Amino acid sequence: MSKSERTRQRIQATAVQLFTEDGYDAVTVDRIASAAGVSHMTFFRYFPSKDAVLLDDPYDPVIADAVAAQPADRSPLERACRGILDAWALIPETDLGDVRTRLRIVAAHPRLRARMWENTLRTQEAVAAALAEPGTRRLEAAVAAGACMGALMAALTDWAETGDEALGNRIASALHQLAPEASPSRQPREVP
Repeated sequence: MSKSERTRQRIQATAVQLFTEDGYDAVTVDRIASAAGVSHMTFFRYFPSKDAVLLDDPYDPVIADAVAAQPADRSPLERACRGILDAWALIPETDLGDVRTRLRIVAAHPRLRARMWENTLRTQEAVAAALAEPGTRRLEAAVAAGACMGALMAALTDWAETGDEALGNRIASALHQLAPEASPSRQPREVP
């Protein structure tokens, strides 16, 4: 891991800890930077806003690519579900770090919840575009993408609140309600 990646992780972990202890609204960027041992400007080199510390999601960009890689002879709903499952199969549960804590903080804050849905909408639009590429009608692609992203968000928020099973299992369970025939093309990565 590079020094830059370690600094980014330290800033994020410090912010999450402060948000958990004192509440999101009570913590300033200056306080996060100070506690993380970086300058105010360094904070903004890694995160464009305080919200981004919680909402930055390295997983979403791979979802549209995984959907686009699905065979065009399947229904848009199955392609979207399988693509999301394939994307999540690439991420070992041990790599999720503080995702559950960040989701809990976001779910408890109305403005952050709204921002999370904005991020989800961008991913939904990318999934719909990936589905439309092989000639799927725009509305059909939009409906399939919306249904799958709704199921994904329900799985994520439910997992954050209950945490009674692995996230990958929760996501698969939610998506199988939409498309029972969908299963990941790839096997989940082994956790060492």
